[in-house]
Amino acid sequence: MGVPFIQQVRVGSYLLKQKLKRNKKYPLVLMLEPLYRCNLACSGCGKIDFPDHILNKRLSVKECIAAVEECGAPMVSIPGGEPLLHKEIDQIVAQLVKRKKFVYLCTNALLLEKKLHLFRPGRYLTFSVHLDGLKEHHDKAVDMEGGFEIAVSAIRAAKVAGFRVNVNCTLFDQMTADEAAEFFEFCTKDLKVEGITVSPGYAYERAEDQDNFLSREKTKNLFRDIFRRGKGKKWSFSQSSIFLDFLAGNQQLACLPWSMPSRNVFGWQKPCYLIGDGYVSTWKELIDETDWNLYGTGNYEKCANCMTHCGYEGAAVQKSISNPLKTMWVSLRGPKTEGPMVSEIDLDKARPAEYRHEQHILDAMDGVVLTERDLRWFAARGSETAANESTEIAAKKSA
Repeated sequence: MGVPFIQQVRVGSYLLKQKLKRNKKYPLVLMLEPLYRCNLACSGCGKIDFPDHILNKRLSVKECIAAVEECGAPMVSIPGGEPLLHKEIDQIVAQLVKRKKFVYLCTNALLLEKKLHLFRPGRYLTFSVHLDGLKEHHDKAVDMEGGFEIAVSAIRAAKVAGFRVNVNCTLFDQMTADEAAEFFEFCTKDLKVEGITVSPGYAYERAEDQDNFLSREKTKNLFRDIFRRGKGKKWSFSQSSIFLDFLAGNQQLACLPWSMPSRNVFGWQKPCYLIGDGYVSTWKELIDETDWNLYGTGNYEKCANCMTHCGYEGAAVQKSISNPLKTMWVSLRGPKTEGPMVSEIDLDKARPAEYRHEQHILDAMDGVVLTERDLRWFAARGSETAANESTEIAAKKSA
């Protein structure tokens, strides 16, 4: 079973309370990023595109717990960066487990075997290991020969030690349906992980590799082909049946970015884990001051091809609650792989993308004496204006 029964019960109870309270915006999963630093540089990831000063920042244990208690989400995903680089990650996890939060610690597993002793196995902690296919695809995705073997060895070690393990897989344009099906079979039958979290890659604007992101049309066709091959295979996904049906083009869902909010070293990220259009200091500010109508597929150019779980899983869960009989039917039959798909969202009226990455960094670097490496970073990745501003800032601080 991808999700343990106690988690289903407690999350279900939480959702029922929100409905009874008539809350329209509430968090399902907190995406807690205690750092951006990573020991890999994946070509499809834009998360580590920062100067050293920011990559060296860490959320404290106190800040992490405060964020969780502030928003009240029953589940906490800890991505990054690489969370196992955080010197207090064991304390963060222990405090969340103490509060009976369901924790998914996302890791590339390079350090997992060495740090297993820092954690205790139990129903509240799941290691979500980043594994983007079998050896060829995974090693290419993480740009590291041997990365697959390290991750698989860590998964096996964690399973032997009694930990729950989930595989977190991002699919890009280069993987075929046959290869994906073989990978899911490997995860289910060989690794025997508790669940697979799968999502199409989001087109990070600053990712090194921009050629292999999936469009929505390609995503739907790919997942139909994959699920067609998975009939009767009993692959265990840690996602709702409605979301999986959405990936196959059978559900029309609106993005609900507030359902999986992100708290990181900058603050609460607007509007979601994938797009940084601004940061605020409190959960209440995030909910009350963000114009949510500006975002989502059809509303914003950056969201055009997004079908990722952090925006759409919350919508799928809400749809599951409002129509339980339909949800049960979808769960029993699995994602539909034949017949017409639902109509696509009109993209013609989406507002143009705004690019604020360099300005966020300049704001975060305020008061910091910039190094030569920082200046090279701005020159290489930032706009000419940002590079000039950073040079001026450095000159003023040196004076």
